[in-house]
Amino acid sequence: MRPTDLALLRTPGVPTVSPDGRMAVVSVTRPDLGSDEYRGQLWAVPADGSAPARPVTSGHRDTAPAFSPDGRWLAFLSAEPGGRPQIWLLPTAGGEPRRLTDHHLGAGAPVWAPDSRRLAYVARVPEHGRYGTVAGVDPAAEPPRLITTLQYRLDGVGFLADRRSQVFVLDLPADFTDDTAPLPEPVQVTTGDADCEDVTWRPDGAELAFVSARHPRADRDLVRDVHVIAPDGSGLRRVTDSRGDCSLPAWAGGELVVTAVPDLGPEGLDFVARQAVPCRVGSGGELVPLLDPEEHQRGDETPATVVTDGAVLVGVERRGSVELLSVPLDGSAPTALVDGPFTVRGFAAGGGVVVAVVAHDRSAGELVALTPGRRRLLTSFGRALGETGRVHRMQERTAAAPDGHPVHGWVTTPPGPGPHPVLLTIHGGPFAQYGWTLFDETQTYVSAGYAVVQCNPRGSSGYGAAHGRAIEGAWGGLDADDVLAFLDAALEDPALDAERVGVMGGSYGGYLTALLIGRTTRFAAAVVERAFTDPVSFVGSSDIGWYFPDRYLGTDPARIGAQSALAAAHGITTPTLVIHSEEDWRTPVEQGARLYVELKRRDVPSELLLFPGEGHELSRSGRPRHRLARFEHVLRWWARWLPTTENPAGVHEPAPAESSAAADGHPPAARAAQPLTVRAGRAG
Repeated sequence: MRPTDLALLRTPGVPTVSPDGRMAVVSVTRPDLGSDEYRGQLWAVPADGSAPARPVTSGHRDTAPAFSPDGRWLAFLSAEPGGRPQIWLLPTAGGEPRRLTDHHLGAGAPVWAPDSRRLAYVARVPEHGRYGTVAGVDPAAEPPRLITTLQYRLDGVGFLADRRSQVFVLDLPADFTDDTAPLPEPVQVTTGDADCEDVTWRPDGAELAFVSARHPRADRDLVRDVHVIAPDGSGLRRVTDSRGDCSLPAWAGGELVVTAVPDLGPEGLDFVARQAVPCRVGSGGELVPLLDPEEHQRGDETPATVVTDGAVLVGVERRGSVELLSVPLDGSAPTALVDGPFTVRGFAAGGGVVVAVVAHDRSAGELVALTPGRRRLLTSFGRALGETGRVHRMQERTAAAPDGHPVHGWVTTPPGPGPHPVLLTIHGGPFAQYGWTLFDETQTYVSAGYAVVQCNPRGSSGYGAAHGRAIEGAWGGLDADDVLAFLDAALEDPALDAERVGVMGGSYGGYLTALLIGRTTRFAAAVVERAFTDPVSFVGSSDIGWYFPDRYLGTDPARIGAQSALAAAHGITTPTLVIHSEEDWRTPVEQGARLYVELKRRDVPSELLLFPGEGHELSRSGRPRHRLARFEHVLRWWARWLPTTENPAGVHEPAPAESSAAADGHPPAARAAQPLTVRAGRAG
């Protein structure tokens, strides 16, 4: 990939399947560099493969489709340019879609009642006078916020107490064809100072289940329970036992099934490598796992609990893959519906057909129909990108750590014999995984002439809970050993240039990058992005700081100091590009800024690249032009310290006669995005 190939990325969302199993509908989104927004259309895909996929909507950004149980309607979210998503309704027999909601902060994904006449969803309800609810009031002139809780903000959302998410129920219009008649008003079903999520209907339509944290210690633990409530707001009660982290409830007849971390310990904070699995909700509210949580972990990219034919469908991480399992509710052995070198991103079932979105190292996702004894590929959304010839295959490898532990990962190399300069990339988390999917970063760096080395060291997910807990209280130990051992093994390949190696990572990967360059001078340069650098200040500045460092790094000052990347930063001499987002509340900007200042004061060649208006997810879902600018700056940095034929030194540098904005170091393709670049030191 080239940076501008971002515009060719096509990413399917979670599909919906018609009740008769004949048709799937899925949203396909793409970055639009021209408008600097994401565009999305709904595509209809015959489940038998009898016809090619075709677009059925033409909105600016259409997502989250849902067939009604009677098959007559398709509800979905649509957002106008610069606007918030609202619920729209489209008759499947033909006709124009109609907007049903007008929430100030937007509506969540629609969920059908069994009678096909009502929809449920969640939406954030802003406090009067905030978030533009009063015309002409400057946000800077709003009253002060009085904070009295630990959990008061969330990266990518913002402050929470003055815009809680609540459950709503909406009746369909009595006469859909009369677009002059007033629409029914949504009914707010829940109230209170707690977010509500993951709403679903009981099969008889008499109650709604949703997830919320409403117990007395809710501000001081990570427990979330399933609650039920009648559609008129009466009869609220909790149905799980306040010991686990519940999500995504679904009904199997009269029984509830949830995806949950079954037990977070006596304080509700034992989260390290605690794995989420499908669970039955027992008669006393206890969570009964259907898979072993020591072995299995639900993939974060499969946001659904689907029950069909007496089994629950779940995506499970395994050695870089996300498999699709059918897990019988009676406790018998699960069956793999999709396994191998793939990542299942979403799925739905209807009429005896399961349709899954399956990604691999050449596509961000394609629809596959699964019927007994057969898998049928239905789409080719990745074709345009693949036809560029700039998509490269991953090569799976395993190396031995110093203690003999097998480290699993991949090497992706450019065409030609090499030797190619190498970029060691380190994933975030740490309880996350690299794997079998099209990763735009790897593809972009390989197209620029670099061999990319990436692995899942101890601390990663996908290899069981014990593998994830191995670094608890000891960051920078086994994980650093694993990463370097995998790199050394990869460098034995003559196609890789062992004398020209860079290192980069984001979040926890940024932490480990900063830690490694504080210990060794073997790397030609580094990129430290949205990094967790100082556990001490992280406690008071991050949205998860009140619990995350204590559980992962411990509370003993000496042990914390030994694991701190910033504490060892005085030894860094490696040229370092620090990248951060100004509105990152997961790893706040001070984490990156303090590292940059430490390097600048000692004249280490370094730059600080700041992105306004972005949070922690910049590289994955930030504004398209900011994502483009980020790639251009990263390639400019590597061209400076590890030039290649495809990414030569000086090609990204501005000409002397260009404007002052260009003279600040913005590469031509990135100038419209205008991140702030601060430089220090010299190139020598």
